[in-house]
Amino acid sequence: MPRVKIAKKATDYDMTPFVDVAFLILTFFIMATKFKPPEAVEITTPNSVSSKELEQKDALLISVDKEGRVFFTIQVEKDQAPIQAIIQNMNTSRNLGLTNAEIAAFVKEPVVGVPIGQLKQYMALSDAQKKNFKMPGIPVLDSATNELFLWIRDAKSAFAGKPINYLIKGDNNSKYPVFKNVLSAFKRNEEFKFKLITSPEDVPAGTDLYKERNKR
Repeated sequence: MPRVKIAKKATDYDMTPFVDVAFLILTFFIMATKFKPPEAVEITTPNSVSSKELEQKDALLISVDKEGRVFFTIQVEKDQAPIQAIIQNMNTSRNLGLTNAEIAAFVKEPVVGVPIGQLKQYMALSDAQKKNFKMPGIPVLDSATNELFLWIRDAKSAFAGKPINYLIKGDNNSKYPVFKNVLSAFKRNEEFKFKLITSPEDVPAGTDLYKERNKR
């Protein structure tokens, strides 16, 4: 009985189309990804248990490091008009004399960690100089020198009619008097609701939240 010859087929495939598709997908994710806003200083937050994560979009973030320095960061989802309005108003009302380039630099990286009187000097620094510059923080010692009040006031005006999240991120070793002065700035602006940023901690076993999460 004659043997049946099985036709041989080449096992080589042209991978060029697959490589093109892979690079297209990679490019899409790189362009569409929204990176985390830069933080002025590293902060070790206390632990807590929460039922949901905080939304950090369209928010005002006040950070307090272990040395008691206070920083003010504006976080927006897309529209940068509020940031522009805040710095323009501060520039006009405080007669800072910021140039268009310095204002544009602030809009690009809206982090405040110096007294208002030193803002122009700080914005005039190059990117390399800013990295090596240790910001002293926003003055919050008392009601007369609490400049955080002014930043919150101008931000509140710039975001008028829009929902905004007030966030406070304090280092685990920061002192209470500084935190108290931060709250004073909120109170003077008649803002009494804010959210604390903490490090997530495991939910205690047996609690209702523990049972709810384990159903998922």
